[in-house]
Amino acid sequence: MKDLFYNYIKSLQDKVTKEFESIDGKAIFKEDLWERIEGGGGRTRIIENGNVIEKGGVNISSVHGELPKSMQDYFKVGKVDFFACGLSLVIHPLNPMAPTVHANWRYFEMYNKEGGILKQWFGGGLDLTPFYLFEEDVKYFHQTCKAICDKHNSKYYLTFKRNCDAYFFNKHRNEARGVGGIFFDYLKKDDTSSLKDHYKFVTGLGDSFLNAYTPLLKKRKDIKYTAANKIWQEVRRGRYVEFNLIQDKGTLFGLQTNGRIESILMSLPPKVQWKYNYHPEPNTEEARLLKVLKFPIDWV
Repeated sequence: MKDLFYNYIKSLQDKVTKEFESIDGKAIFKEDLWERIEGGGGRTRIIENGNVIEKGGVNISSVHGELPKSMQDYFKVGKVDFFACGLSLVIHPLNPMAPTVHANWRYFEMYNKEGGILKQWFGGGLDLTPFYLFEEDVKYFHQTCKAICDKHNSKYYLTFKRNCDAYFFNKHRNEARGVGGIFFDYLKKDDTSSLKDHYKFVTGLGDSFLNAYTPLLKKRKDIKYTAANKIWQEVRRGRYVEFNLIQDKGTLFGLQTNGRIESILMSLPPKVQWKYNYHPEPNTEEARLLKVLKFPIDWV
């Protein structure tokens, strides 16, 4: 399974980066191959300063070795070995009318000292972070997620949508990072689904990603905007940074397993503002966005 999934994310990375280069028309992804001393490595691809994409990353990694003590405590296990691979992407558009998108799909195995598999599971999801609210875009994004979920399990969408709403939430701000999507973890073999079933579901999501996001990017990338719109985008990007550095478990895992710092932090946007005690004017589009970030909304 680990070889099957790693080969899949390698091909998905090629497909996704090629499509974003085509949409941008100017910038291309720069590739950076890296190795992890304890075992494994990755292929980081970064795009910057384009016509459409201000900054983006589509990264894959495959790491293995002894599970660090901090992660042993987190998983409540003793000394075990692990393998983890995945694809993680973030696209920060230049135009504030176009939403930021994040997605990742990952696979994890844990072994005893004899090399036997103790646990294995999939995790991942995709979510949308707009700076200006176009409800039809959010509904389309969620409907695309739901269509894939429904092909595999009628309970998946609602469960994983609620997971996403709960996870991508800045508790210290009492507001969501964005308008959600789906998020799942510890998707293991059980009485109703085999690991191969989960593989088909996760790869189905990966295959549907471009269809879920790129129509929104294409539709919004050329809308005229003002300097004030750009300032708002950068203020909201600050909330994105706060979540990634304070609460994101993927960032924590990467740091605690001696991951590559540049790849872990590639998700951070290039230009951000923190204005002291900043609040948008009432009855503006900016204020309208904040209202929908205060509580979960059923978009489909």
